[in-house]
Order: sequence, then C-alpha cells, then structure tokens
Amino acid sequence: MESLNISECGSYQDNQTELRVTGRADTAGYLFHALIPYEPVVPVLAVVFVSLTLFSFVVNALTLYLIESSDDLSWQPRFILCENLILSDLLQTTTFGPAVIYSLIRGQTMACNPWCYIQYIVGTASIFSSLSTITSMALERYLYVCFALRYLVIVTRERLSKVLALIWVYSISMGITNIVLLLHSGKEEENHHVVMGLLCEPDIMEQHMGSPRAPAIFRKVLGPFTLLLCLLAHAFSYYRMYQNASNAVEPFDEVNHTARRTVMFYLGMLFLQLLPLLIKVASDFLPESRSPGVTELSSQTQGGCKHTLSAIAAGFHVSLLILLLVPPCVNPLVYGLRSVEMRKALADLLRWRGDNRVAAEPAVEMIRQRNIVHNDLAEAG
Repeated sequence: MESLNISECGSYQDNQTELRVTGRADTAGYLFHALIPYEPVVPVLAVVFVSLTLFSFVVNALTLYLIESSDDLSWQPRFILCENLILSDLLQTTTFGPAVIYSLIRGQTMACNPWCYIQYIVGTASIFSSLSTITSMALERYLYVCFALRYLVIVTRERLSKVLALIWVYSISMGITNIVLLLHSGKEEENHHVVMGLLCEPDIMEQHMGSPRAPAIFRKVLGPFTLLLCLLAHAFSYYRMYQNASNAVEPFDEVNHTARRTVMFYLGMLFLQLLPLLIKVASDFLPESRSPGVTELSSQTQGGCKHTLSAIAAGFHVSLLILLLVPPCVNPLVYGLRSVEMRKALADLLRWRGDNRVAAEPAVEMIRQRNIVHNDLAEAG
C-alpha cells in the first residue's frame, strides 16, 4: 500500500501554531474514522478495552498478592517465574490498555511524541519477556517432573536469578535495538505529527518512519525465531512430561487420562497466549493485511484529504490490539490461580478475613453497649 504525506491534511490558519495544532487534530480524526468507519462500534470497543484492562489489573494484582503473602509459595521457583510473568503482563497492560482507550475516547489516532517511542520499547520488551518467561516455566515443570530427585540441585536460587536477568536483558535489548534501527534507518517527514493507528506498534511505526528495511528485517527474523524456540521448548517439555506420566501407569495397562487432559489444556492456553504473535507473524507475510495505510487523497474534502484504508489491514490492526490484552488476563488464571497451592492460599486468605470479621463482632458489640451505658449515666447525671 502506498504511503502518503499526511502533513498535507489539515486546516490552514493565519497563526502557524494554531495551524499545527488544528492540522494535527484534524488529521488524527480523519485517520481514526478511516480506521473505524462505523461510529457505533467505538463505544463497544471502548467497553471491551476498559473491561480487559481492569480485569487484567485485578487478577494479576490478586495473584501477586497471594504469592507474596504466602511463605509456602514465595520461595518456589515455579511461582517466582509466575511473579515475573505477572510483572510482564502488568507492563503490557499498562502500556497498551490506557493508550488505546484514550485514542478511542478522543476519536483520534496516536500522536507521535516521546511517549510513542517509550510505548514501542516497553511494549516490545514486555511481550518478549512474557514469551521467554512462559518458556522457562515449561522447562521448569519438565525438570520438576522428569528429574524430581535432582530438581533442587539443578534449579537453584542463583541459577533462577540468572535466568530472570537474562530474560529481561534479552527483552529490553530487543525493544531498544528495534527503536534504534528504526530511528537510524527511517526518517520522519516534516510536520508528520500522528501515526496511522490506535497504538504505536511495530508496523505502524515502520510505516510512519518511511518503511525502512533494516528494522523490518530484524523484527521479522528475531520475532519468528523466538516464537519457534518457544514452541519447540513447549513441545519437548510437555511431550517428555506426558511420556513420563504414561510410563507410570503402563504396568497397570491403563491410560493416564489426567495427564492427557492436563497437557491438552496447557497447549490450548499456550495457543491463546501466542495467538497475537501468530497473527502478527502471519500479517507480516501478507501484504494486504499489513498496517493501515493511506491509499487515496482528495483535495475536495474538508481539510484537503480523504483517507481510505484497507479493510483487511484495519481489521487486523484492531483485532491485534484486542488480542494483546487477552494473555495478561488469562496468564494469572492458568499459571497461578489454577494451581492447588494458589487455590489453598486464596481459601486461607478468605477464611482469615472471615475469622477476623467474626472475632471483631463481639468487640464491636461490647463497645456499643459500653457507649449506651455511658450515655445513660451521663443523662442521669
């Protein structure tokens, strides 16, 4: 799709400052309505994004609190990795959710400012960190099941700290390298103040900077490569765990249905976790589904421009934004609250709250009775 200079769009005023502000707002509004042409859809999308964002914050914060408040969970490698996954999910939700909601409320696409570049780096780092963390969690479970006697010798606190440090160094370096290549190879056009999407995601930023080849090649090579390693690690880990569980019941001529259901469940959740990345990789190789682009220009519309976006590209962009908020909502449920230990910690927390409330009722009643007696004595006096 052809990319045009959107700085030509906007209203022309005598005052140059007013020209820039008004032109930017008009252009952002034109691009927004071209991206989402049906206005009744906007409130629905806003409700969806607000719901996903709030649910992600609540469920991740609850899971993190349960792990930190439990002495039995906070030291286990499995839940230390889960805490790292929660941190990545919270960063991803904070970076993506409010930005998209703000764009939907204003009815404008994202403005290109320093926050846009920070969003690009943090969003990229959080996605790669989540991907690397769930891969490490699968390998940790493989070691726990298949090397139970040597597990504590292999998975030490020092090695786990090195793994976490490596995850964040790799993830942050991916985000910084992407933005450095983008700024070095691309060139932002003069007075080009807005991007062509609701979020500063890679395709949008690359198109905004003139579609440079270096960052696109780097992203399209390293991204699928990391995704492939993740899939291979999960396939290896779950296959060996399932094989180990099947061998345990083979002498009894039975099939371990529980192990099969568990493996299928986690593979299904893995697919849901990786769905945004799979769609992104697929869109990179389908020209018609790439980022929204301006395809037509007309001098007879208000502000001097008419934007017609590819319906497939716009659909991919909005769908991707929704799917990016789904994994942070699902991860704490699958890798945290679903475990027996976490459910027990949650039950203990609720029971403790209930016991405290019951224990406090007699004390409250005693204070109330004492106040009544005191008031009666004061009136009698």
